[in-house]
Amino acid sequence: MAFDGITIAGLVKECREALLGGRIYKIAQPESDELLLTVKGNQGQKRLLISAGASLPLMYLTQENKQSPMTAPSFCMLLRKHLQNGRIIGITQPGLERIVHMDVEHLDEMGDLKRERLTVEIMGKHSNIIFCQEDGTVIDSIKHVSGLVSSVREVLPGRPYFIPNTQDKANPLEADFSHWQSHLEGKPLPLFKAVYSAYTGISPVIAQEICYRAGVDGERSAAALSHDELTRLYEVFREMMEDVKAGRFTPQIAYTRNQPAEFAALRLSMYSSGEDRTQDFDSISQLLETYYAKKNAVTRIRQKSSELRRIVQTALERDIKKYDLQLAQIRDTEKRDKYRIYGELLNTYGYSAAPGSKSLTAVNYYNGETVQIPLDPTLTASENAQRYFERYNKLKRTYEALSQLTQEVKAQIDHLESVSASLDIALQEEDLVQIKEELTASGYIRRKGPARREKVTSRPFRYLSSDGFPIYVGKNNYQNDELTFQFASGGDWWFHAKNIPGSHVIVRCEGGVTPPDSTFEEAARLAAYYSKGRGQDKVEVDYIQKKHVKKPSGAKPGFVVYYTNYSMMIDPDISRIREG
Repeated sequence: MAFDGITIAGLVKECREALLGGRIYKIAQPESDELLLTVKGNQGQKRLLISAGASLPLMYLTQENKQSPMTAPSFCMLLRKHLQNGRIIGITQPGLERIVHMDVEHLDEMGDLKRERLTVEIMGKHSNIIFCQEDGTVIDSIKHVSGLVSSVREVLPGRPYFIPNTQDKANPLEADFSHWQSHLEGKPLPLFKAVYSAYTGISPVIAQEICYRAGVDGERSAAALSHDELTRLYEVFREMMEDVKAGRFTPQIAYTRNQPAEFAALRLSMYSSGEDRTQDFDSISQLLETYYAKKNAVTRIRQKSSELRRIVQTALERDIKKYDLQLAQIRDTEKRDKYRIYGELLNTYGYSAAPGSKSLTAVNYYNGETVQIPLDPTLTASENAQRYFERYNKLKRTYEALSQLTQEVKAQIDHLESVSASLDIALQEEDLVQIKEELTASGYIRRKGPARREKVTSRPFRYLSSDGFPIYVGKNNYQNDELTFQFASGGDWWFHAKNIPGSHVIVRCEGGVTPPDSTFEEAARLAAYYSKGRGQDKVEVDYIQKKHVKKPSGAKPGFVVYYTNYSMMIDPDISRIREG
């Protein structure tokens, strides 16, 4: 998922069409490393979001506004002083670098016409937004980079701006076959890596796409390629570069198992079969806004749930360690029956043991085998038998106590794993309310102040099968209980991943109508997807009419029992199931 030079090229084309000739109406700095420019032009008002965040650098056109701080940061105030009401006269990309130059023409304090440049560098943790004079002297930047931080280039007021050439990559827009051949032939690298290592602006996913279209394995060594294979690869590469030069972009997000895997400004034909699919967009900005909205949503919910995850993980690790120790102790009690048999045999054959004997050989009348029973020579046979019975009774009591304890600890582990699964499928902050309440009720979170329940606005997922049957999916254990025992009727069908923490899935069957097989399969896919098994190729799913599902007295939220059920193996692909 690289914001590569080809994506930048597509974005520059869109920005030229939307912003060129427009005037910068507003400049805001919503975050410390983020700018939001509002531009008014012939096409109306447009907004350009620019972020130099180390973890999520981006740039795209958007209709969304963002709230700004009460006091504008100094960099924002500087841009307002220089660029407010300035006219955008140029938007360019040097070569296929991940760099955008925005040239702005404005009047200074003396009324003289001046040109200045805002440069956006989308380079991962080295991303920056740099404001320069027309001659390239840096006026200021959203991030200052001193010589202590970088020995390649300082980004400070008064320093000259230049593009560092640290990787010795060539411009792919200018490459011919001889150049291509000289840069790839004989390279002891995987082919796709040799491609993106040789040319600027080419991401690993585009390099893999070039190999795929040419019918060559991208993992093969470039040194092992034949002349014909190099030629086929170059033709695909050349066609791609021609598309970039002509502005023919086909923005796509590629999905694997319904999860975003990659995005690109060109068609990703390698994601067109099996569990892979692609989604087309009308513009690069639309693609980026959609992708980063999902990315931000996932990041945000991960941050919001981090404390709950820590609590669950800590409790899980503690209980698993306790459970393993208890199982080891139970294994130690397995010899209890041996001690009981030794005691019984000594009571039967002990008369034959000579005083002071260290062992007694006897026939075990339970299986006919001969056993040798160790003896304490200072004790009589009867006293040795009594000692063995005492050992047996002690181990028996230990086994009975541990059996109960291990059941309780295993139930706690299963409960915590189900809560962890609920955290994995939470999409919004309100989805965490019931999970937190469940952890509080279970004693994992200490309740502060008087007990009060937060307002619950989260609702189960709702889908519609291809046959028109509504399907409901619980987001957490409380919702699972509510769906199964309050919402569903006896004739509805209930689905759950077999022996795996996950959601309860209910298929509503009005009037007792039995759904067709396709609805059963779609409900099973949802049960597989909303479980801890979603990463597997196939998941076994149990299904049964709701009237056969029972909740044991005192069972934890979301836990049920059933005895006569159907099962099916199904893949967790829900990409074709429509949300309702």
